[in-house]
Amino acid sequence: MTTSAGSLRACIAPLSSFTIAVAIAGCGDAEGGRGGGSGVSNGGIGTVSVGDSGGGGGDGSSGPSDEPAEDSGPEGTKFDTLPPPDINLGCAAGGGGGGGGGALGADFSYIWIANSAESTVSKINTETLIEEGRYITRPDQNGNPSRTSVNLNGDAVIANRSGGVTMIWARHEFCAGENTSTGPQDVKPWPDDCVGWHTPMGYASQRPVAWTHGDFNESTCYYDDVKVWTSGANATIDVLLLDGETGVIEQTIPIPGVEPSYYGIYGGAVDSRDNFWGTQLGGGQLVRVDRPTFAVQTWTTPAGGYGMAVDRNDRVWTCSTMVGRFDYPSQSWQTAQAGGSGGCMPDGANLLWLANNPMVAVDIDTLAVMQTLPVPSYVHGVSIDFNGYVWGPAINNNEAYRVDPATGIVDVVTGLNLPYTYSDMTGFGLSQAVGPSG
Repeated sequence: MTTSAGSLRACIAPLSSFTIAVAIAGCGDAEGGRGGGSGVSNGGIGTVSVGDSGGGGGDGSSGPSDEPAEDSGPEGTKFDTLPPPDINLGCAAGGGGGGGGGALGADFSYIWIANSAESTVSKINTETLIEEGRYITRPDQNGNPSRTSVNLNGDAVIANRSGGVTMIWARHEFCAGENTSTGPQDVKPWPDDCVGWHTPMGYASQRPVAWTHGDFNESTCYYDDVKVWTSGANATIDVLLLDGETGVIEQTIPIPGVEPSYYGIYGGAVDSRDNFWGTQLGGGQLVRVDRPTFAVQTWTTPAGGYGMAVDRNDRVWTCSTMVGRFDYPSQSWQTAQAGGSGGCMPDGANLLWLANNPMVAVDIDTLAVMQTLPVPSYVHGVSIDFNGYVWGPAINNNEAYRVDPATGIVDVVTGLNLPYTYSDMTGFGLSQAVGPSG
C-alpha cells in the first residue's frame, strides 16, 4: 500500500433528511473554492435536445468481459419529474449557501468516470462540464478500472477489475504536491500527487467499491473515520473493509456458500448504517455484511440484476430489464418489468433511474415506470449530481451525458475512453441513504 495525505480539512454540511452535502464550503473562508487551477477542456462540450433515439445494451453475462452488447431500448412517454433536491450548505458558524455556486461561493461537485481502456479515471466538474483531472488508477497502468465511489468529503475511490483500490483527493489542498493532472491531456506518471493511497489486492476480479458515511466533526467541518468497502474473488469471495484515510485493510470477511462464478460480487453499496450490500451478475445472491459485527447474511435474488443501489428508505435494488426491491425488515422482495439494462441510482426523492437508451425512471414505492429520457447513445451507468441532473456514461461513444429530467436537454462531455462506470460516481447515492424517516 502507498499513501500520502494533506493536512487541511474541507467544510461540509452535516446530513439531515434531504439536506445533501457533498458540495464543499470553506470553513469561515469566503474565498474557499476548489483547488488547483482552472482545468482543461476535455475535447468538446455540446448541448443538444434529444428526441427518439435508438441504442441499448445487454447484460454482459457471458465470459470474463462485462462489456454490453448493443440492443434496442424501449421508447416511452416523458413525464414531468420532481424539481432537483434542495442543497443546504453550512458548517458551524459558516452559514448557509446553495448548490451550484451558492451564497458561500465555494462548493464543488464532481463526477468520477473510469476510462477502462487506459486504466485512468476522469474527474469532471458537473456544473462546468470541464474535465479537471485524469489519473492513472494502478502503478502498472493495467488495472482495468470500472466502479468508482465518492465520499461525503468529495474524495473518490476506484476499484480495478484486475485487483487493487486507489483513492484520489478531490481538493488540491489535500494533495502531496503540485504535480497533479489538470485535464485529459495532462495525465501524470504514477503516482499523481493527488493519489492519496493505493492498496494492491491479488484478486482475479475486483468490482464493487463503496465509501461509508463517516462521522461529521463539527469542529473541523469534516467527515472523520470514513471507511471503504470492496470485494474480490478468486476461488472464493471476500468482502474487505479499508481505512479511508490510509487504505489499510482493517477486516477481511469470507463469504461462504456463495459461488464466485468468476466475477464474485458485482456491485456494492451501503445503507444508512453503513452495512455493506452486494449483488451478483445476472442473479445469484444478495449479500449483506453487518458493519459492527461483520456477520454475513445472504438471500437469493428473484430478479437477475446488473446494477444495484440502496434508496433513501434503506431498500436494496437490483436493476436490469427487471427491477427487484428488497426490504430488510420484512425480508421480502418486490419485482417488476422496467426496461433498464445496466446500472441504477435513486434520485433522493421518489424515483430510481435505470441506465439504457432511453434512461428509465421507476417509482420507488410502486415500481411503475414514470419517465424516460432519450440520450444520443446507450448509457451503461447512471448517476445523479447535486443539482438533480441525471448522468450516464456512453461506453460506445466515449462520452458522458448530463440530462435535465425536467426538460430533457442533454449536455455532452466528450473525450473519454471506454467509460464503463455505473456505481455512485458523484457521491449522491451515499448522501441520500439516510434511512426511513419517522
